[in-house]
Amino acid sequence: MISTIASSQQAIALEEKHGAHNYHPLPVVLRKGEGVYLWDVENKRYYDFLSAYSAVNQGHCHPRIVDALKQQADTLTLTSRAFHNDVLGVYEEYITSYFNYHKVLPMNTGVEAVETAIKLSRKWGYEEKGVEPNQAKIVVCEQNFHGRTTTVISFSTDPLAHNNYGPYTPGFVLIPYNDLEALNEVLQDPNVVAFLVEPIQGEAGVNVPDDGYLAGAASLCQQNNVLLVADEVQTGIARTGRMLACDYEQVRPDILILGKALSGGTYPVSAVLADDLIMKVMRPGQHGSTFGGNPIAARVAMAALDVIKDESLTDNAARMGDLFRERMNTLVQRSELAAEVRGKGLLNALLINDSPQSDTAWNICLRLKENGLLAKPTHGNIIRFAPPLIITEEQLLACCDIIEKSIDGISTTR
Repeated sequence: MISTIASSQQAIALEEKHGAHNYHPLPVVLRKGEGVYLWDVENKRYYDFLSAYSAVNQGHCHPRIVDALKQQADTLTLTSRAFHNDVLGVYEEYITSYFNYHKVLPMNTGVEAVETAIKLSRKWGYEEKGVEPNQAKIVVCEQNFHGRTTTVISFSTDPLAHNNYGPYTPGFVLIPYNDLEALNEVLQDPNVVAFLVEPIQGEAGVNVPDDGYLAGAASLCQQNNVLLVADEVQTGIARTGRMLACDYEQVRPDILILGKALSGGTYPVSAVLADDLIMKVMRPGQHGSTFGGNPIAARVAMAALDVIKDESLTDNAARMGDLFRERMNTLVQRSELAAEVRGKGLLNALLINDSPQSDTAWNICLRLKENGLLAKPTHGNIIRFAPPLIITEEQLLACCDIIEKSIDGISTTR
């Protein structure tokens, strides 16, 4: 039996032979993380510019978060929700105060939280809005990414996520993203109970909507007695330069979905927050999770949120994001391959001037890896850049140098 990995080649071969092939990772095998850095099994150091899809906003293995996990793991790990524990209530008071909601329903993964919000929205629609049984509709956007459960992929427009998993869950209406006219039209249907939306579409390539889109959507939902449900699993917890991306337009969603960085990348933690008028429709036995709200998760989440505030990571994300886009816009001006940079805070993407079916973006990411920076393409010709929010100006500028060097190595300048 193999107990240790001697080389990247050995680790990759083991995964290829024994694991399901549902991911296409870069050919790098990581063994250690600290702050903004990752090390592979050959001890080469890299800057992390993916942050586990924004789960590691606080940096890898943040000592305060890891200590919270260790201390709780030595005391009590899991009771299920069959019993109370001495941490859950403390956490529930903490997070509801932190985000200014009456109630929280704790879950584990981001997609579980999305599923929870869907159930909560439908139940509210039947019991509070008065929609006839089995007629509730939820409005969603094209190019959405809310996870990969059967229900969620039922309304995905990504063929890779959607195709060959039917029959699909009904009750969803697709409209274009960033289109208030389309939203207004569909909200005239009295059976619509919720609008589920990402404030910025991350997986789609960091699609940033027009200024006023979220505020307009919130107003339309309020006018039509429809819940605004914000999926901030990727955009929340300071990633975009605000605690929530919705904060840019002073929008308070009726239902807020959080995950990923709620854990600091150490333990699966997600949450659905809402006020009493909505959350009261959930009664004993109607929804739950064995691990949801477990003591470790509760301690970890509180430590993770403390770090965000205590280290002013929201402000740092805003400053470093401005600097990053400034540098990348300079690259766009002179490079044949760098077509556009877009984003907010430290959630950014570089659009590569080539077909989504080409391997150019992938090859750039391979060059980035060779030059000491890890990033990953999405949708073929888009490279997402999302480093931990603790990154310093010196580190960020060094990373910009790597990105420019890597792209210049493939493209010719104008």
